[in-house]
Amino acid sequence: MASWRVGGASWRVCKMSRTRHYRDLIAWQKSMDLARLIYARTEEFPKSETFGLRMQLRRSAVSVASRIAEAHGRLNDTEMRKGLGAARAAINELQTQTELAASLNFFEVAISEELLDLGTRVAKLINGLLGVLEPDLETSETREPANSPSREARQPAKREV
Repeated sequence: MASWRVGGASWRVCKMSRTRHYRDLIAWQKSMDLARLIYARTEEFPKSETFGLRMQLRRSAVSVASRIAEAHGRLNDTEMRKGLGAARAAINELQTQTELAASLNFFEVAISEELLDLGTRVAKLINGLLGVLEPDLETSETREPANSPSREARQPAKREV
């Protein structure tokens, strides 16, 4: 544990201690609430969406909770970060699908707002978990997109034969 003083205040940084079980994580609990809510709210979707958007929403919602649970089981912070990153990606997917369902009038406005708000709360909880994990030293640098001009400038010129 590291500590330092700034001005009159002292600060301590300590490594996050893991909960005994993933069920103790508030992010997992709220993601389970979200999954149950998605199941309930998609029950009234049109029959034509039984294997379409309805199923996609349900799979995404289940994926969020599952990925949080899986991340908790990882043996180190680097692997847990990857799992939580996947959970965060699943939330983005779920929110995109929720917005699509709302635009197709499968959800009432109040229902879509409720789902999006709960999704945002889960995303913030995941971000909070990510914030207390040890940084991944291998990937903590900012990476440039593969198609960035500065990256292309560093590539050796290709010879034409």
